[in-house]
Amino acid sequence: MRLTEFHDLVEGQFGSVRGGSLLVDHVLTRLDGRTAVQAIEDGVDPRDVWRALCADFDVPRDQW
Repeated sequence: MRLTEFHDLVEGQFGSVRGGSLLVDHVLTRLDGRTAVQAIEDGVDPRDVWRALCADFDVPRDQW
């Protein structure tokens, strides 16, 4: 997944303000306690970050 697609999905699902906040504030336990931004900076595939966000916020599986 490209980073631009990841950001589009986050904004589409959570909105620009909430989505932006989630990326820097929400700790993803599935990704070793990193935020989405930290995980991506550490080289985690954006698709894996997207799936972790979806799992934490009960996004329907068909949207993962």
